[in-house]
Amino acid sequence: MGADSERPWLPPWVAEGVPPDEVDPWWEAPEPEAPPDVLPEPPGSLLRVLAGRWIAFTRTAQQLGSGPGSGFEERGLLDVLAPSPNLAAFAADAFGADPFGADLAGVSDDELAGVLGAVKRLASWQAGLELAAVTELDRRRRARARPGSSRDQDHVTSELALGLTMTERSAEMLVELARGVARLPGVRKALLAGRIDRARAAVFAEELAMLDKVKANAIAAALVGPAEQMTTARLRAAIRRLIMELFPHEVRERARRARRLARVEAWPEGSGNAGLAGRELPMAEVITADKRISAMAQELRAAGVQGTMDELRAAVFTALLTGRDPAAQCRVPNTGTPNTGTPNTGTGRPDGVPAGLAGFSGVTGTVHLTLPLTTWLGWSDSPGEVHGYGPLPADTCRDLADRVASSQDARWCLTLTSQDGRAAAHACARAGPSRAPGQGLREWLAGLQLDRPERGICNHFRKTSAYRPGAKLGHLVKIRQRTCANPICRRPAEQCDLDHTIPWDRGGLTCECNLAPLCRRHHRCKQAPRWHLAQTEPGHLTWTTPSGRSYPAAPDVYPV
Repeated sequence: MGADSERPWLPPWVAEGVPPDEVDPWWEAPEPEAPPDVLPEPPGSLLRVLAGRWIAFTRTAQQLGSGPGSGFEERGLLDVLAPSPNLAAFAADAFGADPFGADLAGVSDDELAGVLGAVKRLASWQAGLELAAVTELDRRRRARARPGSSRDQDHVTSELALGLTMTERSAEMLVELARGVARLPGVRKALLAGRIDRARAAVFAEELAMLDKVKANAIAAALVGPAEQMTTARLRAAIRRLIMELFPHEVRERARRARRLARVEAWPEGSGNAGLAGRELPMAEVITADKRISAMAQELRAAGVQGTMDELRAAVFTALLTGRDPAAQCRVPNTGTPNTGTPNTGTGRPDGVPAGLAGFSGVTGTVHLTLPLTTWLGWSDSPGEVHGYGPLPADTCRDLADRVASSQDARWCLTLTSQDGRAAAHACARAGPSRAPGQGLREWLAGLQLDRPERGICNHFRKTSAYRPGAKLGHLVKIRQRTCANPICRRPAEQCDLDHTIPWDRGGLTCECNLAPLCRRHHRCKQAPRWHLAQTEPGHLTWTTPSGRSYPAAPDVYPV
């Protein structure tokens, strides 16, 4: 080997003689963007950028301890570092040469959670760069297209499909997402900074597409910060609610236009069966029909018909549409023919089906509607919500409330909220107030007995020594937290277990400060080894995962 091989390796900027004071301190300040009319700097400037990145990498490495996961522990330097080539380098170092091998064995659970968070931020950054490149390609192609041409997008999507080896539909969706994000600068910056991911950016783009750019950016600015702690489902609901509150006219107009596309669709399933669905139907009618189907399926189950709720709902659905008695669709067990919930194709009524199931005209099901009283009385257009369907426009909520009011079995719940939207007082009644503004409302309110949910330091007013809470205590806990107390779960509290945060057999109280609704999945998580759940005050819980990281959960916010 020659003599040159004996020389130590030097970074190229040192070998080229770039003075230290000219090295770009990349990690301390971002490089300013050059105006579009200024020519790029000569290639020599790239050395200064590379030097700055190398110095940033080495300085960061000096602050960290030894080991592949050092710095990724909770609140560590790399756990909060914005996505960048440096973060990518440290993440790659943590994975080692064989990410699916044993290279991660020396990384603790806490550090592994930090590595996962860093990879997610880097994925968001990469998604932002991809959308930026698509936006630029789209801009160039549209600039060269003939004025008024309707084919420019087809050409862009075809070019992307060829270059990225994807279907035309996937390329079209990519272009639509890039255009949607490009009109929302705050969302674009949050994506590049790793504060939201591609899925949440897509929610912003899809839900705000109906608004002009000024209105869309106003809503994006209000929610892009909180979106960091929201799942896509919660973010979608929050955006829809804000649109309904601020721009109800646009919501009504979009629904009116879409109803022109109302239709029923049928299609073959890959299994050999088929699907049938109605599209663009009035929301209030869909909710009423859905609850009615569920109620009829519940009646069949109560009569002894076997099968899952999905199977029974499907049997009721097809029976109603084919003009047959829903009870005749299924056989009751122990009648000589086993029942699996599958439809009975015969025209006769099977033996063993109680005659009382022949008529379902009075069954309507249960609709859990929450809306401001002023909305129902017509004094405002604030949106409400239905559990399982999310926020709904004021017109739809009023329609549903009128339907509920016509039922003799309806239960009315009044929840007074504080300025932050939390439940401050609650009462129940068997009948509601008159829809006519002012007629009987004062008398109705005066006749209600209000209960105040515990907040802050619990006074244990409704504590009981029994394991199961009474009806009022359980109802107040579910009013305080209307969904599962896990911060990422949206399952309604009515479908959850009332869990003792500190187990009852270990001295935990049956009280508001120790009860919370948990769906069965998260109830089991809480009981799993190395999981921990604490309730610091009524409704305020902290989940700690086996990695040692903590995640808070607070009482739900009501529409106000």
